[in-house]
Amino acid sequence: MAGKDDVEAKPPCHPRACAIQDCLTKNNYNEAKCQEVVKALYTCCESFYERYGDSASSPSCPKPSLLRLKMKQFNDGK
Repeated sequence: MAGKDDVEAKPPCHPRACAIQDCLTKNNYNEAKCQEVVKALYTCCESFYERYGDSASSPSCPKPSLLRLKMKQFNDGK
């Protein structure tokens, strides 16, 4: 798994988005088996927005409001 520098990737967090696609391909698109890589992308995106603000954008990250909802769902054990 890539490190914190993924926030600085071009585009930001792109390596983590690619990791999701790789995971899904390896697991016959069984999303349940890829939750850790999905959470890693969301964590990267959270760091991206903390660093650059909610007005920043990356094609690899959901909008800040959706990201906050998804992180809450992960943290609540969904």
